[in-house]
Amino acid sequence: MTDGLEPFELASLITAHDDGNFAEAVVPPIFQTSLFTFSNYDEMIASYRGEKVRPIYTRGLNPTVRMFEEMLAKLEGGEDALGFASGMAAISSAVLSFVEPGDRIVAVKHVYPDAFRLFGTVLKRMKVDVTYVDGRDEEAVAKVLPGAKVFYMESPTSWVMEAHDVGALAALAKQHGVVSMIDNSWATPYFQQPLKLGVDLVIHSASKYLGGHSDVVAGVVAGSKEMIARLKAEAYPYLGGKLSPFDAWLLIRGLRTLPIRMKAHEAAALTIAKRLQELDVVEQVCHPGLANRLPSGLNGTSGLFSFIFREGVDIRAFADRLTLFKLGVSWGGHESLIVPGEVVLQQKAQPNSAHTFGINPRSVRLHIGLEGTEALWKELEEAIAAAS
Repeated sequence: MTDGLEPFELASLITAHDDGNFAEAVVPPIFQTSLFTFSNYDEMIASYRGEKVRPIYTRGLNPTVRMFEEMLAKLEGGEDALGFASGMAAISSAVLSFVEPGDRIVAVKHVYPDAFRLFGTVLKRMKVDVTYVDGRDEEAVAKVLPGAKVFYMESPTSWVMEAHDVGALAALAKQHGVVSMIDNSWATPYFQQPLKLGVDLVIHSASKYLGGHSDVVAGVVAGSKEMIARLKAEAYPYLGGKLSPFDAWLLIRGLRTLPIRMKAHEAAALTIAKRLQELDVVEQVCHPGLANRLPSGLNGTSGLFSFIFREGVDIRAFADRLTLFKLGVSWGGHESLIVPGEVVLQQKAQPNSAHTFGINPRSVRLHIGLEGTEALWKELEEAIAAAS
């Protein structure tokens, strides 16, 4: 696979902000404060009028949070970015900033389950209709886009890992005057930069690879100054899902090792996916890297994929046999994780959610961590043999 970022971009990622290098500190300070005071009346009134941009209250602007936002915007090739307290805060703020009652959005099938639930609860109560479409079928996408306000994408998609031609889909959205958004958590800006492919807004669950250590819950949206300004005006100040300074500091730390971690996750996951594909008890492996080629704009693959067991495998016994792989949600950290599809389908959800998510009851989602490829494969092999 090819690298997603040029060498000069990687250098700027590691060094972060020279102009914010307080006291020549290698690691930037944390501005762990809720508010900022003013030296005089004129400065305060100028700030409230918008004549002077400076921190007032951490829910709106904080230097540590701003450093992370600027780093992420640069990595995604965007003009600006906005941090949030979670990936769902980022998704909800992005979508709600562009829809009103009576509007319609289009979403690709198999989106992140909680995004699907957001669309089926909050948007439904707002009288916003949602049309789901197969993102691989560009003709079908073109038919449903006219009249929509938002086109919401994931590529690759959750669980089934369907990869789309993001540039072609973004061009269709622009043709019909539809705001396009994409969840880029799986690929990260290291392997995919959707803004450069024509997408309007890029969304991340920063809890995943951007943080990389499973010690922060956060989200972020990147795009043009105009688009991010709309989020700041329409939803961000009032929904309250702000990113904390300490979490922003953890994310800055995580971004500095992103290239090295993504290469390691990619290599290990591809090796294990190919070996699983050779097993008789495995019906299908859902990993975009197993296709003949990746879609244009996707320059590599991460450590998250799924596979489907054939009938006769005791998935409960398989899961309980594992020790390096932990049973747990989320992904993107140093640890390897497993989530059986049947467990997700037991969660309270809406009718037909299994169809929309694309989760087969015999499927298993793996996140391949950094424990070592051969050790992880040995454990999987032994657990499969014991459960078959």
